[in-house]
This record gives sequence, C-alpha cells and structure tokens, in this order.
Amino acid sequence: MAREHLIDIARSVYRSYGFAPIDTPALEYAEVLLGKGGEESDKQVFRFTDQGDRDVAMRFDLTVPLARFAAQYVQELGVPFRRYHIAPVWRGERPARGRFREFMQCDFDTIGTTSNSADIETLFVINDLLEKIGIERFTIRVNNRRVLNGLLEKHDLLPHTVSILRALDKLDKIGREAVIAEMVERTGIDPQRAGRVLDMAELKGTPEEVLAVLDGMLAGSQTGELGLANLRELFSAVNSCGIPKERISLDVAIARGLDYYTGTIYETLLGDLPEIGSVCSGGRYDNLAELFTSQQLPGVGASLGLDRMLAAMEELGMTQKATTPAPVLVTMFDASHINEYLAMGRALRKSGIGAEVYPEAKGIGKQMKYADKKGFRLALIAGADEFSQGVWQIRNLKEGNQLAVPASEIIPQIQSLLK
Repeated sequence: MAREHLIDIARSVYRSYGFAPIDTPALEYAEVLLGKGGEESDKQVFRFTDQGDRDVAMRFDLTVPLARFAAQYVQELGVPFRRYHIAPVWRGERPARGRFREFMQCDFDTIGTTSNSADIETLFVINDLLEKIGIERFTIRVNNRRVLNGLLEKHDLLPHTVSILRALDKLDKIGREAVIAEMVERTGIDPQRAGRVLDMAELKGTPEEVLAVLDGMLAGSQTGELGLANLRELFSAVNSCGIPKERISLDVAIARGLDYYTGTIYETLLGDLPEIGSVCSGGRYDNLAELFTSQQLPGVGASLGLDRMLAAMEELGMTQKATTPAPVLVTMFDASHINEYLAMGRALRKSGIGAEVYPEAKGIGKQMKYADKKGFRLALIAGADEFSQGVWQIRNLKEGNQLAVPASEIIPQIQSLLK
C-alpha cells in the first residue's frame, strides 16, 4: 500500500507537468546498454545469452532504453517529448539499506530541447514531488558538468575526464586525499593538478558566493562559462518562482556516476536522513540518443528511487500500516439483510468512498478484529434494530467512538469523518 501510494503521488506530479507514460522492455540487446553508464554500471549489468544465442542484458536504468525508444519513434512522437516511466530495473550490486538488486525507478524526462528552462523545470518537479510526498526537510544539490569540464579544459585534463569524474563522485565517501590518490593512480597526473580539481569541488558558500569564485577559476573557458550561465539562470528562477532558497544548494563536488550526463545534474538528500543517500537524482544528457540515430535528441530528467524513499519513509515513521485501500468496512450482522449491506457498499462507492462489505454474517467482535488488522478507518454496523429504525452505527476505529446516523445522512457523515 505504501509503495502504491508513492507511485500514485509520483504519477500525479509528473502528469501535472505534462509528462505522458511509456513502457520499454526489461530485456535489451547488450550493445544497447553496455558502455552507456560507465565502467561501474557495466560491471553490474545482468547479461546472458538467450536460446537464440543473442547477447542480451536486463536494463540497469530507464534512461538508456528511453534513448533507444526516442530514436526509434521520434518521428511519430514529435519534440519536445515529455515522458514518465515507472518500472523495475536490475543491478548486480551489494544490497544495503534502501538498495536492492531489483528496484523500482520513477523516471521523468524531456527529450528534444537544449533549453535551460527544461533543466529548471526538472528541479521544480523534484521539489514538488518531495513536497507532495510529505518530506519537510530536504536539499536538492545542483551542479553542471560543463563547470567541471571547463576546469579540466583549462588544466589540459580533458583526456582524463571519465576517470577524474568517477573519482570525484566518491568525495563524500572517501575524502580528499583518497580521491587525489585515485586520480593520480587512474590518470598518471601529478597530485598538484589533481588538487586543483579538488579545490574547486570543495568550494562552500551560498550559490552566489560559489559562482563568484568560479568566475575567476573558469575565465576563458567557453564550456565552463556556459555552465555558470546556466546555473545563474537556474538560481534566478528558483528565487522568482517561489522555491525556498534553503532547499537548493550549489555543490561543485557532485558529478553523478553515469558517464552520459553533459549539463545540469541533481541529487536530493533528506534533511532528517542524509545517510541514506540521494532519493531523487538525474541530469542533462545531450549525446545519449546519438548512439541510435543521427538526429540530435538532447534530453534532461531525473528519477525517484522508490525503494530508497520507502526505506527512508519507514525509518521516519511516514508509512501507514493499513493493508486495505478502502477506508470503510460494511459489516454483516444479519444474513437476512444481505441486500441492504451490499446496497450500502455500492452507494458508498458511487459517491467516491472506497468500501468493503464483509462477506459473511459473523460475530461483531470477529469483524472488528478483522477491521483493525486491515486498517479500516470506519466501520458501518446495522442489525435488525437499526434497520427497523432506519439508522446505521458508524464506528470510528481510530478513536473508538460510535454514533447512530439516519440512513439518508450516512454518506455526507462519512465524507465529513474521512476529511
């Protein structure tokens, strides 16, 4: 129930921005998936040969299959194309808290535009999604790959981009000296040049303060200056459109582990549970679909990590224990009135109230025990006396009180109680 509730929230937020649903196969040709997410992702792919001796693999995320899908159907879809996709993916990694080998992703992406407004709205979606879930304290960390690439460009480190970014992505986990050591080992560059990358990555302060320092560090790099311009535009929109400033931070250290990101990137940490990791991440990828088509198909999007978010919500006491989607149980006290019980169930459902009719006339104690176990909020009770008087008893299962209500007033009374 908690999982379905979270999916419903994600779906409603995505649709409110105009994203439409799609689906893609769990299985792709291995060549479609391999080499798209980087060395670490390739190691985690479940890959095998099928009965037709075809080299196939299970999708490790929903973005690479999207690129293949968009390339195949772009002429029919038109651009910009906004899609969301909620489905399982598979990675052969070590399970941990909120991390599984099979897990659900809730993706949304905009394909076919390089406009920075699409990047900004991606941040808006993440903010609205966390708000609607009910998370009060969270931080969306933002960076831009062009800023990182601009620095590498200035220091003649571009040939080592992948290795440097992969090491930089571990900064929070292993610390400065270990990251420098990994950069030196992977690339052969001297520790001083690696240290310059870390100097930028460790910049702290308000977005305005960090951007001011980066202006000097990236002066003369066209790539870096474009990244800074995109970030300034993003933070200006955050201030103008009512997003709380304290929720959005500029963190030059985040690089995101996947190699296909080219522009703005996002990570979302929970204020009360930061150690669980990012619960909603993503970024801009302008070259991914070029592997499948000659047409330019830039994209930007993010993904809610459903299982990680659920694990966090359980720890924060935000999940309910109900195992029924219906808030009302219509008890069956007198078998001779089965039609009245069934009719009440139908009347409640027609008025938009979920209701389950208990299927047998059993002792009220047994039915109340069932109602408590399933997590119903209200129970309707009527026997011969109530039917003769034209009333129903409404029992509030959370508060334990009960009141008699005329049959004609049952629906408005229940609607009021459920509010």
